Amino acid sequence: MLKVEDLKKVYKSNGKRIEALVGLSFSLNKGEIVGLLGPNGAGKTTTIKSICTLLLPSSGKIFIKGVDIFRNPAFALKNIAAVLEGNRNIYWRLTVRENLEFFAGLQGLAGRNIKEDVKEIIEFFHLEEKRNVQARLLSRGMQQKLAVACAFIKNTDILLLDEPTLGLDVESTYELKNLIREKAELDGKTILLSSHNMGLVEDVCKDVIIINKGKIVVKDKVDNLKNFFRVNAYIFEVEGRIAEEDKRKMEKEFLFVKFQEDKDKTQIEVELKDILRIYDVMDFLRQNRLALRSVKNKEPDFEEVYLKIVKNETLDTV
Repeated sequence: MLKVEDLKKVYKSNGKRIEALVGLSFSLNKGEIVGLLGPNGAGKTTTIKSICTLLLPSSGKIFIKGVDIFRNPAFALKNIAAVLEGNRNIYWRLTVRENLEFFAGLQGLAGRNIKEDVKEIIEFFHLEEKRNVQARLLSRGMQQKLAVACAFIKNTDILLLDEPTLGLDVESTYELKNLIREKAELDGKTILLSSHNMGLVEDVCKDVIIINKGKIVVKDKVDNLKNFFRVNAYIFEVEGRIAEEDKRKMEKEFLFVKFQEDKDKTQIEVELKDILRIYDVMDFLRQNRLALRSVKNKEPDFEEVYLKIVKNETLDTV
């Protein structure tokens, strides 16, 4: 459906050569929702704008359904809809309904088709009560939902969502997340989602592409990446507080140790290079007369996994 091939983008600033993208290559199949992750300046927005033909790369190719979009940009525009940099994709003085009709019209829909599609999208995104309200008068959450709705109304096969939940509160983020996932599943959309919201990516995407400094660090399934770290992190809960001297001993003895103290207990998070070292932790606690309440395997946090990958840490270093 979408193929990016050896994409490069070089900027010149104050006489300096800045490589924003360095040979980026990946592909998305029909119906996939893939997360595009990376720190600020990694090249995410440059990648998305290149796919939209808003930026011309220095070299490389992008294909949609086998068509080179730089040779046929009209074909790209016909098959791609995007939400770029928050909610700046809507017209402030048009109402919700007028925005949707406008963007549907750009896609070539007309007459009865527009009215039926607009009605369906308004109901799907729960915008019925705001249908005749100008976009500038909507809350930030409603504006963001409208921006995503305007992308969906175009009914393209490919959707590019750049930080679609940026600035939203928890409730709006949760609702928008479910709407994106449901709409994609119902219509078989192919979605490339760029976000710093790891919870959103983990809940919506099965696969992720992580880039850093314009290069792909890894492309894999979210579950696979989490499983790399699953068996090596444990949480030990002991009675009472731990003396500072004992804390320093543990920090010297084991790879990574984190303490979280409460009134009558302390949680100790430990990462181990060798799974058998769990017995060394148990011995340490016993020798230092720390009463063990419980021990459990820590479920990997996708945000932590992401940060380790960006920092070029691998399973071998755990």
